[in-house]
Amino acid sequence: MNKLVQFVKESYVELRKVVWPGREDVISSVKVVIISTVIIAAVLGLVDVLLLFGIRLIF
Repeated sequence: MNKLVQFVKESYVELRKVVWPGREDVISSVKVVIISTVIIAAVLGLVDVLLLFGIRLIF
């Protein structure tokens, strides 16, 4: 039980040291994630259409 209490205390101390991102940093990161997701989805969709077209030509 003593080890558990020590772990919780140390975890709390470490969390106090964390530098949390500001609102602008979070918004910027979300924009990057959304744009990246849309680009990857478009590329994968294009590859899917091209493969489907190629398979229909073969068969």
